[in-house]
Amino acid sequence: MQVRVGIVGSRVIAAAALAALLGGCAGSTDGDGGKSASPSASARGTAAGGTGAKGTAAARGGTIGTAGSACELPVSFALAKDWKAKSIDAEKDLAKASKGEDGDLSGALADTILRQGPVTAACEIDAKPAGNIGFLRVWTGKPGDADADGALRAFVAAEDNVSKEKYHSFRTGGGLDAVEVEYLYTSKLLEETKKESAFAVSTPAGPVVLHLGGMDTEEHEEMRPAYDLAKQTLELA
Repeated sequence: MQVRVGIVGSRVIAAAALAALLGGCAGSTDGDGGKSASPSASARGTAAGGTGAKGTAAARGGTIGTAGSACELPVSFALAKDWKAKSIDAEKDLAKASKGEDGDLSGALADTILRQGPVTAACEIDAKPAGNIGFLRVWTGKPGDADADGALRAFVAAEDNVSKEKYHSFRTGGGLDAVEVEYLYTSKLLEETKKESAFAVSTPAGPVVLHLGGMDTEEHEEMRPAYDLAKQTLELA
């Protein structure tokens, strides 16, 4: 089964449901309490100028999105050192679940996990090998679904319990016009609020959204250098 608990992201209730179903796979959730390394393990490097990114970018550890990489995407960007990427075949998993061929996942739950607004999950990049609990996720849409701004706003609107959204435009290091949002997500189950960030670009293949969550706001800020590196290096694949 290719669906992993981690893709649930901020929706803790769905993560808990999948944890019960998938057992050992539960270690890949954003809410994993088994943090095994210090936050200082996140590699940091020197930020590139003129990209609209904040803070310091992480040290590079490879490239994702190109043909032959772990995730082939409409865009490519540099991965932070030690972060590990894994492709998600959302359409295949949604089809299996809707036909009842996946005993662990119902069609409705699969749709909640793998689709958000006009985009579906395409790639999950895990921070745990670098010492943090969280993921940088890539979501892709189809041509004509929406422009970058429309796709990003629909993506955020599809995530319940968000507030204080702040949008702005910037240009990626690869020369693509992008829209970014920073917002707060509140878990009703945990009664906690945390910061999340995402940005979107338009491509000939459709909109692409990169989203950074994290177990809490502290983890989110610790992982920002990897997110900033993606902003500074993202270009058409």
